[in-house]
Amino acid sequence: MSKLTEIRWHGRGGQGVVTAGKLLAETALGTGQYFQAFPDYGPERMGAPIKAYTRLSTEPIDLHCQIEEPDVVLVLDPTLLGTVPVIEGLKEDGVLLVNTPKSPAEIREITGFKTGKVFTVDASHIAIEEIGREITNTPMIGALARATGFFELDDLIVQTRKRFTKLMMKQDIIDSNERAMRRAIEEVQEG
Repeated sequence: MSKLTEIRWHGRGGQGVVTAGKLLAETALGTGQYFQAFPDYGPERMGAPIKAYTRLSTEPIDLHCQIEEPDVVLVLDPTLLGTVPVIEGLKEDGVLLVNTPKSPAEIREITGFKTGKVFTVDASHIAIEEIGREITNTPMIGALARATGFFELDDLIVQTRKRFTKLMMKQDIIDSNERAMRRAIEEVQEG
């Protein structure tokens, strides 16, 4: 990972976008890195488009603003494609990761992102099968690990277990989220 990596998350309220950003930040902390994680939403309600941001660094972070030119963009809700400018500001050599059954080539065509790397994973399908609900944040974190190499899966799982235990989630929910992460790593496509 470079000295500073900036990540922008796109999703809808209630999909776990903010939680995903925090999980990634906690993983950074657990591996000795510096981080920032913050949401960008107003009085919107469940289902409204939202953004969240995560910064990861090997050195202290002095920036305190939104991320305008992300290195990585994650789209947890594919219905945002075409309605929200998800690739706006994405660096030419950036990474775009989208929750969709579509191929990376189809996503390039839809978004117009011709450079960088594009990854897709059907996180919705994985979440429904493994977790029983379409909450795609943990499978997307798993796919992010594979797409970027920022973290080892074991580090992500440790932090996810800690966070979910603090939230007093049942063991079967914690286990199902771990399975979803593992599956996403195996099923992510690059193109």
